[in-house]
Amino acid sequence: MDAMDLNFHLLAKPSGAACNLNCKYCFFLSKENLYQENESPLMDEATLDIYIRQLIMTSDRPEIQITWQGGEPMLRGLDFFKRSVELANQYRKSHQQIFHSIQTNGTLIDDSWAAFFKKNNYLVGLSLDGPRELHDVYRVGKDGQGSFDAVIQGWNCLQKHGVDVNILCTIHKANADYPLEVYHFFRDTLKAQYIQLIPIVERATADTIALANQGWGETADKTRPLYRQAGNLVTDRSVTAEKFGQFLTTIFDEWVNQDVGTVFVNTFDIALGSWLGQHNACISAPTCGTALVLEHNGDVYSCDHFVEPEYHLGNIRDTSLKALVTSKQQHRFGQYKYDTLPKYCRECPVLFACYGECPRNRFIKTPAGEDGLNYLCAGYRSFFTHIDGSMKTMAELLRQGRFADEIMTQNADSHP
Repeated sequence: MDAMDLNFHLLAKPSGAACNLNCKYCFFLSKENLYQENESPLMDEATLDIYIRQLIMTSDRPEIQITWQGGEPMLRGLDFFKRSVELANQYRKSHQQIFHSIQTNGTLIDDSWAAFFKKNNYLVGLSLDGPRELHDVYRVGKDGQGSFDAVIQGWNCLQKHGVDVNILCTIHKANADYPLEVYHFFRDTLKAQYIQLIPIVERATADTIALANQGWGETADKTRPLYRQAGNLVTDRSVTAEKFGQFLTTIFDEWVNQDVGTVFVNTFDIALGSWLGQHNACISAPTCGTALVLEHNGDVYSCDHFVEPEYHLGNIRDTSLKALVTSKQQHRFGQYKYDTLPKYCRECPVLFACYGECPRNRFIKTPAGEDGLNYLCAGYRSFFTHIDGSMKTMAELLRQGRFADEIMTQNADSHP
């Protein structure tokens, strides 16, 4: 494949796994263990230059996505991000438009940051798990106190400056029983239009489960395991498959009758794409491997969920990004998703909607005892089966050149 035709997405971590919060379920905190204790987690300007230049040179596409994540990427400082915009404008080709985005916990946002985001058309992903009593259970600071007030202050600042914001809400034991409370808080209290729902599934082995249940920040004795996608146990914070499916279904039933076209829920958008025969996200596609991650020092890994030594592809300081993206190792990684589907999945009536979802969650046995079933399968299968009729209706509306929100009128007419 010619480099100019490459279709991949790169998450860059300008501050590595460093974070000013200590969220109990955030196993990315443990990725600090991959690097020397005295090594700075901050990306230097030389690595930034190499990254931006190679990212743009590797593609001839008209749209280039520059995406920052953490840890907490804002720890790198505003000047770093101003420089990244300058470099992007310097290296972009005349026909290319640069789109910037950042995923943040929101606690460091002030007027100067918000003004910068607005000026440069940033899409800001804000991590928020619902109203205070649900958010503060696990999303805590280094002092163990909830972060809700600081996040809302950041949200308000972004709204004041007119910044586009996508809320990223994780679904876990503490909020899984309250789908409508979460949804109504986002829709009605915050007036949010864009919502992303991510299940928390923290894997562990018999050797690591005790420490994992304490949380992924430093434990009392200053030790913690490096999180790996291994083991068939999960922490007590993890959402169950059934609760996750019920959470999605409950919100969907309200959304499909009231909010189509005004509130955009990422999970529902991805599902609609599947019913249209389009796979717009790696989790729903037959294969994956197109969403890689760049660490602060230039290391590239196969996926943000597989930042582990065996998935290390190389470093952009000595190997081109094109070579890493097109490597045999990365091709094998992406193909693994399809090649390891158990028979139970291959014969599933909603296979087209998930293709087994993310390999990181495929660690339980099928009813027949075959390895490789997704831990969340029961929830996804229930959800996809439940929404089938509505998805077919919306897909047909779109094929006819009409709007998906017409389903709300149809639903109202059928239920006077």
